Amino acid sequence: MAKKITAAICGMGNRGAEAYGNYHRLFPEELEITAVADPRPDRRALGWKLLDVPKERCYETAEELLAQPRLADVLIITTQDRDHVRLALPALEKGYHLLVEKPISPSLEECVALREKAHECGRTVVVCHVLRYTQFYSRLKKLLDSGVIGRLESIAATENVGYYHFAHSFVRGNWRRSDETSPLILAKTCHDMDLLRWLADRPCLRVSSFGSLDWFREENAPEGSAERCLDCPVKADCPYDAEKIYITHKPAGYRQGARGWPLTVLCVDPTEEKLYKAMRAGPYGRCVYRCDNDVADHQVVSLEFEGGVTASFSVSAFTERCYRTIRLMGTMGEIEGSMEDHRIVVRRFGKPEEIVTIDPKKDKFAGHGGGDARMMEQLCRIVAEGGGEALTSVDVSVESHIMALAAEESRLHGGRAVELAEFAKTAK
Repeated sequence: MAKKITAAICGMGNRGAEAYGNYHRLFPEELEITAVADPRPDRRALGWKLLDVPKERCYETAEELLAQPRLADVLIITTQDRDHVRLALPALEKGYHLLVEKPISPSLEECVALREKAHECGRTVVVCHVLRYTQFYSRLKKLLDSGVIGRLESIAATENVGYYHFAHSFVRGNWRRSDETSPLILAKTCHDMDLLRWLADRPCLRVSSFGSLDWFREENAPEGSAERCLDCPVKADCPYDAEKIYITHKPAGYRQGARGWPLTVLCVDPTEEKLYKAMRAGPYGRCVYRCDNDVADHQVVSLEFEGGVTASFSVSAFTERCYRTIRLMGTMGEIEGSMEDHRIVVRRFGKPEEIVTIDPKKDKFAGHGGGDARMMEQLCRIVAEGGGEALTSVDVSVESHIMALAAEESRLHGGRAVELAEFAKTAK
């Protein structure tokens, strides 16, 4: 690498501080964090406690940070979804390259505006579709492009969110409401839309989608249940009980040795005392049947790509574990894999199956199967060397956002097919 680059962070939550900011701690020869911004004092304090940022450069608001002369090569934007583009546009004008957490925005107009501004300013904008960078999906892509299964005809992909992850993030947590953040198909699975577009390697023409918020509703609350888990007399039989998830659940519970996500969302430097305090007073202790959530808890999408390639995608809250599976079906064979199992199976028709094993020990750190680190490594290299094409540039990312937003449009209108070319025109 030609030189070390510098970055400032707007949003010191789980992704900003613990994933992307942490790259500075692991590889200080590649990245230095020079400023941070967050309205929460405990999160802002991670700037000087965790990332070695001078206190005078730990700002209360992103606007205050942006009001300063340019403080770094790159601005990392990991605020809430609807703030991304509002901060990104003036940052580009100020001369920053950008790393923007996914999704870019739930507004198609804003997604297009960011793409256009990036070109106008001549800056690099990378969107955090980190799964493209993982060993697992990189290997899938290479196998597919090698022609080992002939011509690709269809894809079947599933995201199993995990009941505890869904309860944490999409019922009690920050992404529970479409009007405040984004719909589930964008907030959680724009990763998957991006992967389908990348693997198909051709434009998506139309989508159709069905799904709903079916279970996490007040009418499904157990008889005698309370507003908050710690006060609930019937919690023993409830798997969504906050105390189980954050204290005793394996692998997320404190007593099982967990110290990172999701506990660090409730409090900085988690202890049982801090976690119980958060559950008593904060959003993460609420009954899952009595929250103000409105995003779908299960959804399916059918997609047609140019050239006749089809894909089906399913996302569900109702699984034990958090994992993704995929099957690529071609004219001469199929490829099947599970990211969590670090295993890909290649079946060429009429020949013995081949097992491809992914070695997780090769990953620099575990976030998203190593994708977090590989994305940061590529970003640092592109900026240090003065240019290059990012694997998840804003140009390619906007396509997956159009797919996700069109799928939500279809879901909200009874599953009718949405033509992407026509839908994209609504942003103009």
